Amino acid sequence: MIYSMTGYGRYEIEELDRKITVEISAINHRYLDLNIRMPRMLAHLEESIRGLIKERVSRGKLEVSIFYHSTAQEDIEVSFNENLASVYIEELRLLGEQLGVEDNLKLSDLMQINDLVTIQKKAGDIDIIASTIEKAVMQALDELIDMRLKEGTALKEDILVKNENLGSLIEAIERRSPSVIIEYRQRLESRLSQLLEQVPVDEGRIATEVALFADKCAVDEELTRLRSHRIQLQDILIEGGTVGRKLDFLMQEMNREANTIGSKANDCEITKHVVTLKTEIEKIREQVQNIE
Repeated sequence: MIYSMTGYGRYEIEELDRKITVEISAINHRYLDLNIRMPRMLAHLEESIRGLIKERVSRGKLEVSIFYHSTAQEDIEVSFNENLASVYIEELRLLGEQLGVEDNLKLSDLMQINDLVTIQKKAGDIDIIASTIEKAVMQALDELIDMRLKEGTALKEDILVKNENLGSLIEAIERRSPSVIIEYRQRLESRLSQLLEQVPVDEGRIATEVALFADKCAVDEELTRLRSHRIQLQDILIEGGTVGRKLDFLMQEMNREANTIGSKANDCEITKHVVTLKTEIEKIREQVQNIE
């Protein structure tokens, strides 16, 4: 199977008064670039989450966001500043005595004091939380990979169609190549006849010139290699897996062969075919950039 490097996955789970939401977005990247954002109190779980993702994704720039909300009792810690409360009560009662005011201080009055009560969130049962987060990450990854697979399948089909177009262009160049030699000989003979009207044309010399020209503009080897690359391209796509880099290298080789044919071709029709050939190769290369 062929996978695209772009995609999005999201999963939300709520267990034991804890709600965890995981969002994963991915775009193209030469390697695996993984950025995880999560609450600081869960930072110790980052390495295990990285491990889970690396097992299933090999390339792409991934942004992973983990949101955690808990109303579980064991995840909330309440603390009181007893020293502050004692000083407040003592000073307030002293003030009451000095002013002759009745002391009717209540506990609820103390709650108005800043910094008296501190409420902190904490990770309660680490094993349970880790298990729930792992479950959410795996589900979000499933959704991401499913989207990547759908896009990858579409890329594969498009590239295979373009690969067939390359085959047609290669055949057109091959059909045209012999005519280039024949037409060159005809032009050479016509030119010599015009220049040397009364002198017999040296057929041996013409044959030598034609042979040199034919050797100079021969593209048989390049066409053979292009055919081989086309077969490789098809085989790699059918085999599937993590093949993006391999395909990228293959496209560089195909483009090199097309450039060589273009530099050798001494013919307008072949040049037109080469321009179209390079255009198709570039289209495939752009698609290959999206493959994992």
